[in-house]
Amino acid sequence: MLSIELIKNETKKVQDLLEKKGCKVDFSEVLTYDEERRKTIQQVEELKAKKNKVSSMIPQYKKEGKDTSSIFEDMKLLGSKIEELDKTVEDYDKKIKDFIVVLPNLPDEDLLPGGKENNRVIRTGNKKPEFSFKIKNHVDLCTELNLIDYDRGVKLAGNGAWIYRGVGARLEWALLNYFIDEHLNDGYEFILPPHMLNYDCGFGAGQFPKFSDEVYWIDKKDEKSKFLLPTAETALVNMYKGEIIPESNLPMKFFAYTPCYRREAGSYRQEERGMIRGHQFNKIEMVQYTTPENSSKAFEELVSKAENLVKKLGLHYQVSKLAAGDCSASMRRTYDIEVWIPSMGIYKEVSSASNAGDYQARRNNTKYRKNDTKKTEYVHTLNASGLATSRLLPAIVEQFQNEDGSVTIPEVLRKYMGGMTVIKK
Repeated sequence: MLSIELIKNETKKVQDLLEKKGCKVDFSEVLTYDEERRKTIQQVEELKAKKNKVSSMIPQYKKEGKDTSSIFEDMKLLGSKIEELDKTVEDYDKKIKDFIVVLPNLPDEDLLPGGKENNRVIRTGNKKPEFSFKIKNHVDLCTELNLIDYDRGVKLAGNGAWIYRGVGARLEWALLNYFIDEHLNDGYEFILPPHMLNYDCGFGAGQFPKFSDEVYWIDKKDEKSKFLLPTAETALVNMYKGEIIPESNLPMKFFAYTPCYRREAGSYRQEERGMIRGHQFNKIEMVQYTTPENSSKAFEELVSKAENLVKKLGLHYQVSKLAAGDCSASMRRTYDIEVWIPSMGIYKEVSSASNAGDYQARRNNTKYRKNDTKKTEYVHTLNASGLATSRLLPAIVEQFQNEDGSVTIPEVLRKYMGGMTVIKK
């Protein structure tokens, strides 16, 4: 959430940065609210000072035998006026908050404006596979090898659903175990959060109220209902909501395994066949809490961790720096790690590493206390997939397919598959 002080003090800069995300904003209304709010607060303080001064004189008046009945009546009227003005301040607070909470985060100044058309590939990794035979797509490979049952998945849950079977289920679980071991080795704390979250979690993560239609609600959609988490980030960035963290505890590094539930899935485009886009998929998510000074360092660490997971799998991939308009609303900076899908001739994102700055912390009021000054400031929160599996498995079977229809298992996964090296019919 942006601060009203920032909007007031750097109006033009904020407008220009938001416009890079495709968000044109006129701040005149909210700045008027803020100005009137400040004037009202000054009135309240003056009236309270007057009330306190007169109240302090009442014992003296009584001691002198003066009639204080009129003074009490004046104090009663003064109290009513103060109460009325306090309510006015609350109304302005609500108007300002309602205006600000739907604004996206400011993008970093070095990002290009616009959407996907302005994303830039900054590096690639591992050699792109070349084939001397006619390749198959992942849907056919997974079906022929009995790894995925698409038809029965649709039978159970409709479009955008599938069933992992046999070796396919083991391969999925091997990926998750590989990620977990890597994060534990890097000193991240393993978290298994609830899958049903309250409204405040969606608000604190920056997904509500604007994107509340993109999740599955347990009951009706309102502030008293729960929803199925779309990503573990939604839970992890709210763990310390309303708390003050000692600076000595930072950075705090977490990762969580959860299924992710998304309403926005279910496109019928050819490039999203099979497991490329679904309503439920498995993901390991990393989150860091850090100080503003270490925010950039934490971002680079998360990008490197996600990239190395793909690199060690042996998959060909690229890292893209997203343009401002392609970063999610809550994020000021995002790099995507994208794997090559040979049958489609395109790259698909398997991890987004993002820096929210203090945007989420302001929404859920998470601060840290500085060691030297003992003052409090908002933490910075960052996240990265580490990794999502639903596009990795298609990339693995396509990039590592063999002419006889078998698939070579990436070396780092073999110990989780009982030493199996190849998946055959």
